[in-house]
Amino acid sequence: MMEIVAGILVLLGGAFAIIASLGVVRLPDVLTRMHASTKAGTLSSSLILAAVAIYFGELSVVSKCVAAVLFLLLTAPLAAHMIGRASLDPKDHPRT
Repeated sequence: MMEIVAGILVLLGGAFAIIASLGVVRLPDVLTRMHASTKAGTLSSSLILAAVAIYFGELSVVSKCVAAVLFLLLTAPLAAHMIGRASLDPKDHPRT
């Protein structure tokens, strides 16, 4: 039963990774591409790591997966914010 749940989570994670890659390719500007890659990429990685944690079920693997998901949830928005700030033209948006 756990293998089925893990398989479904991996498939969902792969689907969201494909959606993120399509968003990066198809969306028109940097900010919307960044949004697609950050949101869907973090979700897909989290789903795949949850599948790994469920499949193996060992405390060391589960704790590493939880730590990786927390790291992704903390750093992905910050990285996206920095990329968004770097992509803006300073002439259009002066710092105050």
